[in-house]
Amino acid sequence: MNKSSMLYLDHAATTPIRPQVWKAMSDLAERGWGNPTGFHTSARAAKNKLEEARERVADVLGCRPLEVVFTSGGTESDNLAIKGAALAGGKRGGVVTSAAEHEAVLNAAHFLEEWGCPVEVVGVDSDGLVDPSDVADAVNPSTAVVSVMAANNETGATQAIRKIADAVRDQPGSTLFHTDAVQAFVADELRVDDMGVDLLTLAGHKFGGPTGVGLLYVREGVNLEPVSHGGGQELGRRSGTHHVLGAVGMASAMELAASDRTRFNRDVREARHRFEMELSNRVPGLVITSHSARTVHHSHLRFPGVANQTLLARLDRLGLAASAGSSCQSGAAKVSHVLSAMGICNTEARSSVRFSFGWTTRPPDGDRAADLVLQALEGLL
Repeated sequence: MNKSSMLYLDHAATTPIRPQVWKAMSDLAERGWGNPTGFHTSARAAKNKLEEARERVADVLGCRPLEVVFTSGGTESDNLAIKGAALAGGKRGGVVTSAAEHEAVLNAAHFLEEWGCPVEVVGVDSDGLVDPSDVADAVNPSTAVVSVMAANNETGATQAIRKIADAVRDQPGSTLFHTDAVQAFVADELRVDDMGVDLLTLAGHKFGGPTGVGLLYVREGVNLEPVSHGGGQELGRRSGTHHVLGAVGMASAMELAASDRTRFNRDVREARHRFEMELSNRVPGLVITSHSARTVHHSHLRFPGVANQTLLARLDRLGLAASAGSSCQSGAAKVSHVLSAMGICNTEARSSVRFSFGWTTRPPDGDRAADLVLQALEGLL
């Protein structure tokens, strides 16, 4: 299969780097390689590029540059937010999160639980949504941080982040609110003040940037215990040599995603509509997961009686890339914890496939994708 002819619908796992981002990174790589913590000319040039990238990111998010912490990606950002908040000041604060969170959040919470931090996991409804009042009820004076993702990585279910943030803030104490917005940024304008968050996670490779770089927005005045110790970079919040190329690439990708958002939503919405309408008309019993509230680029479908691994293998041979769910779980045999939390039985979960559209998607791709899925289903229904 020629890579150029592959129809790529796994953007929720990772998305191609935009050409402008490649150019920004390659231009820098050709003329600058200093470590920004040094004092010589090359180091100062690298430092200037790093801080310029930080300012550009802050402008997109509507925050101050000093509130932007560059990391290696979404997983590190989530861990810094959860562990850093719970352990700040030498305490063992509590964590409240939802049953449908990314593994980075849930496993960080479970790690803290083993070390004596109280953890409350709030359930979700059949669409994968939490009730803000349930989250608020789980908060108590010992709760250090609440973490609820803006958009689910498997189903695309979108949470009412501002309502949840307000509900948390109405509780006694000084509980911080964190959201993993990795899947939301490409389609939605995210301004931290409008969202009411104290901590926010992004990953560059989900919206046309490079892998290996992410960020954690940390509201000014929030104290986090570092989870990596070393040279004290990022104002002591995240040690390790700065990935200047990654930071520049991420800043470029964020600006491009923001400026392209109207076109993105129009084309992706139309492509997904064509895709789902054709399959709904042709596939008996097809179920669209989280239909009531989801991102524009997710299409999580359940094909009754069809093993998802069989369908995915056939789709791959036909030239369509999709996945069974989270990119962190796709190689695992276990059933998705997200679908289980939504009350979906194991049999149905194993018939689920995630198709996720991206910045390369155009409306006709929806027609082509539907045709390929129908070909792959021949003899399986």
